[in-house]
Formats: sequence, structure tokens, C-alpha cells
Amino acid sequence: MAFLAPMAGVSDRAFRVLCAEFGCGLVYSEMVSAKAIVYASDKSIELAKNHPSALPYTLQLFGHEPQIMAEAILLLEATPGSAFDIIDINMGCPAPKIFKNGDGSALMRSPKLVEEMVRACVNVTNKPVTVKIRRGINYGEEMAVETALAAQSGGAFAVAVHARYREQYYSGSAEWDVIAMVKDALRVPVIGNGDVISGETAEAMLRHTGCDAVMIGRGAMGNPWIFAEINAYLAGEAYSRPAIRQRMELALAHARMLIDNKGEYIGVREMRKHLAWYCKGVPSSAKLRAGISGIETAADIEGLADTIINM
Repeated sequence: MAFLAPMAGVSDRAFRVLCAEFGCGLVYSEMVSAKAIVYASDKSIELAKNHPSALPYTLQLFGHEPQIMAEAILLLEATPGSAFDIIDINMGCPAPKIFKNGDGSALMRSPKLVEEMVRACVNVTNKPVTVKIRRGINYGEEMAVETALAAQSGGAFAVAVHARYREQYYSGSAEWDVIAMVKDALRVPVIGNGDVISGETAEAMLRHTGCDAVMIGRGAMGNPWIFAEINAYLAGEAYSRPAIRQRMELALAHARMLIDNKGEYIGVREMRKHLAWYCKGVPSSAKLRAGISGIETAADIEGLADTIINM
């Protein structure tokens, strides 16, 4: 089974709908600040909302204070439109701003705090609580197993492992042996993350690590049909990736949903990066991507798609 990874600025409500339509087994939100929810940030509350067709839905929170995390969950459960099936705690984000504040992957420094964070969340909800971690923080620091065991002790329902160090960000190769080690150590399900970009690599990770599901991050950018491809591959069925016309039609559907959600000004600008990904591999794609930064309106997006379809 393949899941959509939580990705800031990528796994928005519109993109989750497309991934779900292509058979994604579980969609994750962008990471949402627990403290911002407690302080009633309209932007964060809106970020937490999901479309009813993109299910099942995991809402990912970040923070480092157990009580704040628990309060945020209670507030979200009482907020109309923010229904979720699972709560995930971000313990893997490598971004400097997040890390320096003690959030994201910085939590891996303290297994005791990891356990307390999970237990505080488990105690206030009847929904499953999961965590997403990394291999460790710095090169040579193997922290995944200890962190995962602490999360399990706190009552985590499952653990997702991105098999890179925080120091790597998203560069280099993911070390799948780390996922296998976590799987061997835990009783709860383990989700593998890192370098799955096709049906073949998904099957390879499952076989190599014994993990219970794979999580797709960058491999889904501009490529929401990867979930259909993986499902077909694992079922031993043939799958043909969408032709250029179909890809552009999907990009337009994505853009329209994003604009509906956020308005034309913000929606168009947030769509630019997605358009660059959708155009990957298209003839003259480098030239097309160079012009995407100048797109200002929904009509510009329609025009770009029409140009590509008729090339």
C-alpha cells in the first residue's frame, strides 16, 4: 500500500484529492503548527481542513510541548471542517526554523520527550496517533530505532521512517536497512519513506525492509498517478502512465481546485511549482518551466496547458 507523504507547500487539499483519486491509501496534510491552532490562527485552521473525497486523512501536527499538542487536537476535533482519521506527529522535518525551535527532527534528541508527546496525544483522542521520524540528526547518529521504540511506548499506532539523516535533507540515498531495523524492533506497523519513485522501487522497499506500507514524497510531485502505478505493479497488472494531454488535463484540474480553495492570486502562485513538475519530460520543458514564473492568472495556466497539448 502506498501513502502520500506530508510535504509543506505540496500536499495541499487539492493535491490530496488527486492522489486519492489515483488510489493513494492514505493522504497526509502539510504540517500544521499545534501552537498556532491553540492560538486560533485562521491560516493554520484552514490548512488543517480536508476535502471529503480525500480519505482516509492524516492530519500532521508539529510542536515540542506535549500539553500544547494535546490542546490542539481537542480544538481541532471540535472545529467544523477539520475532520481527520489519524493524527501524526512530525518528528522528521529538517528545516532550520523548525529544528532550531525544538520541533520536527529535533525531537529525536530526547526519546523521553518523544514518549511524553505521543502519550499526551493518545490520552485526549480515540483516533490513532502516529509519528514520522528520520534516520537520525547528524551523519553517523543512528537514532531511528530508539526514537521509534519511545513512540511505541507512548502508544503510537504506527511509525513512518524517512531513511535519511536530518543533515542530508533530501539529498543522497535513503538507507533502507534503517527501515528494516525499525521494523524488526517494533510491534506496531512501520511505513517506509525514501527513494520510492515507481512501482518497481515500491516493491523493492517492501521486500527489502518488510515494512507494512510505503510513503511517497517527491516521487508524487507532478505525478499523482504514481499511486495507481504502484497499486497495479504490486497486483501484477500492466499500467500506462498518462499521455501529455492527460497530464495537462490533470494539471488544470489541480489548478482549478487550488484556485477554488485559495483564490486566484494565491492559487495561481502556489500552482507554479506544481506546473513545473507536471511539465517535466515534456518537449521543450526547460523553456516552458522558465516561463512558468511569469504566470499570473488562471487564463495563463489554461493557455500554457493548451500550448503543451498542441505542441
